[in-house]
Amino acid sequence: MEKRKEVFSWIKAIGIAVILAFLIRTYIFAPIVVDGESMMPTLQDHERIVLNKFGTNIDSIDRFDIVVFHATVDKDYIKRVIGLPGDHIEYKDDTLYINGKAYEEPYLDKYKNQMAGVPLTDSFKLEDITGSMTVPDDQLFLMGDNRQNSLDSREIGTISVDEIVGKANLVYWPIKEIKIVK
Repeated sequence: MEKRKEVFSWIKAIGIAVILAFLIRTYIFAPIVVDGESMMPTLQDHERIVLNKFGTNIDSIDRFDIVVFHATVDKDYIKRVIGLPGDHIEYKDDTLYINGKAYEEPYLDKYKNQMAGVPLTDSFKLEDITGSMTVPDDQLFLMGDNRQNSLDSREIGTISVDEIVGKANLVYWPIKEIKIVK
């Protein structure tokens, strides 16, 4: 009888742990592996990150957040939020303009320094890409940090907020690269 109580107690504890792990991974945090070089130098191929799935509505996503979204049924992409709903986006002479105001992008400095005067980001206007003057409601304009090697909103258009899986919070692997994602 005592043995049966102990076994039942262990089964109950393991069951609760499995349910909690499932709920946390499904609704709050999930480990993600970076696949590809489109977010270099910020994120490297094969790095492992913690993805915050909690609160991924339009009000909780800020400009320059790094997000993961469903690009296809089988594939998720990781990119940086450049434009929010209502924003007009333009790149001119390798400078980002949002609603006519120039923005610094310090996360691109490493690559810009390596480009020796060649623009990292080719000039464009949002309307030339999407046909719209501004980012539509409930949509985001996303770009990879590796501007020369990124399949992003410049090619696939704006992304619905409903497709956002979560925001990248932390690189946890490899251990020597542990950092908060910015």
